[in-house]
Amino acid sequence: MPKQIAFKGSIEYLQILKENGKVDEKLMPSLNKNEIIRMYELMVFSRKFDDKLLALQRQGKIGTFAQVKGQEACQVGSCYAMKQEDWMFPAFREAAAFLTRGLPAEMIIETVAGDERGNKIPEDVNCFTYSVPVAGQILHAVGFAWGFKLRKERKAVVVFFGDGATSKGDFHEGLNFAGVFKIPIVFICQNNQYAISVPREKQTASETIAQKALAYGIDGIQVDGNDLFAVFKATQEALKKAKDGKGATLIECVTYRLGDHTTADDSSKYRTKKEVDEWSKKDPIDRVKKYLESKKYWKREDEEKLFKKVEEKINDAVIKAEKIGIPDVEDMFKYMYKEMPWYLEEQLQEVKDAGNGSS
Repeated sequence: MPKQIAFKGSIEYLQILKENGKVDEKLMPSLNKNEIIRMYELMVFSRKFDDKLLALQRQGKIGTFAQVKGQEACQVGSCYAMKQEDWMFPAFREAAAFLTRGLPAEMIIETVAGDERGNKIPEDVNCFTYSVPVAGQILHAVGFAWGFKLRKERKAVVVFFGDGATSKGDFHEGLNFAGVFKIPIVFICQNNQYAISVPREKQTASETIAQKALAYGIDGIQVDGNDLFAVFKATQEALKKAKDGKGATLIECVTYRLGDHTTADDSSKYRTKKEVDEWSKKDPIDRVKKYLESKKYWKREDEEKLFKKVEEKINDAVIKAEKIGIPDVEDMFKYMYKEMPWYLEEQLQEVKDAGNGSS
């Protein structure tokens, strides 16, 4: 008879904020009134910004983009737990994460409009650029976090990806490397139930995605991804553990995208209205609003002021994005490599000569 190997492992599930706005006070993270209101404002801003982008896309002013609607708690909660010196690596649905980290909204508009100047991330915003190829950013994030460890810097990386990414080799390679070398990184899987049109149950036989962490010797936890406080707490604890030299964590945020996969998708082809309606009742923004109102922290006048402020801010971002003008053709040479190779220098000179009317 083959010898059985004793295996010890279990996956914790964390929920703090219920759908009715009530919380488990014993699990509540240390957040004051102003911090909670700020996170709520960021979630509302992200939702309204998402609506504006959809309108711009339908008007033909920007290209295809992926809505974040329904996943705001995953991104705002986790990014709010980060320190300024930490780094965020996004996939392609992370507008709320970018906004929380301080990226100007107009730069997001520029990017989804096809203007690469939107990807010139400001020096004081520690974010990597959008990653459209599924799961590729996981490897970049692990390498970046490894650099922190080699330099003995007390910093960490948070990397976002969807449930579909867990079917890619990049995911497994990244977790394996992070486990072996105890990399200071937090993997956040936004399990929104569908990898484009493929439902989660047809993608993996694992009961949870979080349990995949156990095979690589790192911690895994599943949280209610529509629970702002649970996401914040799980990320905060994972970041501390990472910076203390205790390795990586995989956080599975169980959530749902209320919109289509992208503006090029029609989700009605593979999911029912009843399903969407049921998940709409778990809306992450509504939960926080109910909590704030129950604590007497929020009134109708506050909501009206917030909506007005957000609308003005978004409209201002649209105006700035539209005024950016035509990009400099020389940029495609200057930003291709850190040091321009000789053949690009020759091509750049040809462009300059053509612009000056030289033969």
